[in-house]
Amino acid sequence: MQITSFKAYDVRGRIPDQLNADIAYRIGNAVVEYLGAKRVVVGRDIRASSAELCDAVVRGINEAGADAIDIGLGGTEMVYFATAALGADGGIMVTASHNPKDYNGLKIVREDAKPISGDSGLTDIRELAERDHRHVGERVGSVESVDIMAAYCETLLSFVAIDELRPLKIVANPGNGGAGLVVDALQSKLPFDFVKLHYEPDGSFPNGVPNPMLPANRTATADAVISSGAEIGIAWDGDFDRCFFFDHNGRFIDGYYIVGLLAEAMLARAPSDRIVYDPRVIWSTEEVVERLGGTPVMSKSGHSFIKEVMRREDAVYGGEMSAHHYFRDFFYADTGMVPWLLVASIISVTGKSLAELVDERIAAFPTSGEINRKVDDVAETIQRVREHYEASADGVVTIDGVSLSFAEWRFNLRASNTEPVIRLNVESRGDAELMQEKAAELLELIGGEA
Repeated sequence: MQITSFKAYDVRGRIPDQLNADIAYRIGNAVVEYLGAKRVVVGRDIRASSAELCDAVVRGINEAGADAIDIGLGGTEMVYFATAALGADGGIMVTASHNPKDYNGLKIVREDAKPISGDSGLTDIRELAERDHRHVGERVGSVESVDIMAAYCETLLSFVAIDELRPLKIVANPGNGGAGLVVDALQSKLPFDFVKLHYEPDGSFPNGVPNPMLPANRTATADAVISSGAEIGIAWDGDFDRCFFFDHNGRFIDGYYIVGLLAEAMLARAPSDRIVYDPRVIWSTEEVVERLGGTPVMSKSGHSFIKEVMRREDAVYGGEMSAHHYFRDFFYADTGMVPWLLVASIISVTGKSLAELVDERIAAFPTSGEINRKVDDVAETIQRVREHYEASADGVVTIDGVSLSFAEWRFNLRASNTEPVIRLNVESRGDAELMQEKAAELLELIGGEA
């Protein structure tokens, strides 16, 4: 059979035609065979279909002869944590993150929470899962339910000095996803006053899909911050491997500026260390890292690439403008919990608001945000744009798409991994008008549809 739900970094598809219990069973079975695994961690998000799919994954694991460690309901980073902390051979999280409620998926890692993506084993797993016959082990494996919440929370809290935290008022909006489960587990150990919004886990998503990247989904958090007088607002996607910030004015803070803030915090702990970042927008991050004596290391966008570079460089922190934040002391994995704890700690220690912490960076390095356009030929469009600007550029980087830098502005143009879409990011040195002018100029050259 052909399985169409395999993507560049994970498995994701509509229930039940693109993903169902039979396919989940096949994938669980194939993961054991591919990894030669004896113990595999499994977890699931709050979607209505997740329990059934998780049970099917466990059956596939067990019938292949491996034991399943079931950590139950939670988030993707909890599977990362458990796989590494428990010394398992792999991990499978049943989640579709921020996709519509009729979708689900699987995120798969190997030992030490190392990612498995299209160029590092996911294609092989798909081929094994598509076969007519199943891999049957010499024995049927067991299922052990393990509660990792206490150990996981202890690791999260190790990133901050609790006695330095002030009693901040914080709006917490999980979007009816699973983040509230962790906030509740942390709450008794923290001095914060949480204003809880769209808080109950509910796979029907009564307040819309948990995707704070969509501007329409930000209003509720922004309004709650203003009406409650909170210092910050935090919103998560469904499996809470990303978190998004709002300042005390209810303003959404682009993830790019959070990368610089966290890089500064981590270099204060690990001077002269390495910071990994993606090539979409870079000047603010590079300025912070170099000023503080760290070493900036550029990586192709995407969690599997960032994690690979972080491990190779033994970097203390990695960040993407898409709100993925990675930490060496969290098994080089991305987490949506450590960033907000660190930001709350920075606000507590400095006495500055989030707005004060990022306003200077926003003014110094204004950005367009990521602009998407549908085009007929992505590769031809990138090449055409490159040829138009290259002769006058100060520098050209092709780590991810093409980045061209000039004295006062730069841009990155890259292809989507999954659709005929081109993604544009433009930034300047302290000149918002120039940035906007160049973004408009590029979009005219790119053409296509919004």
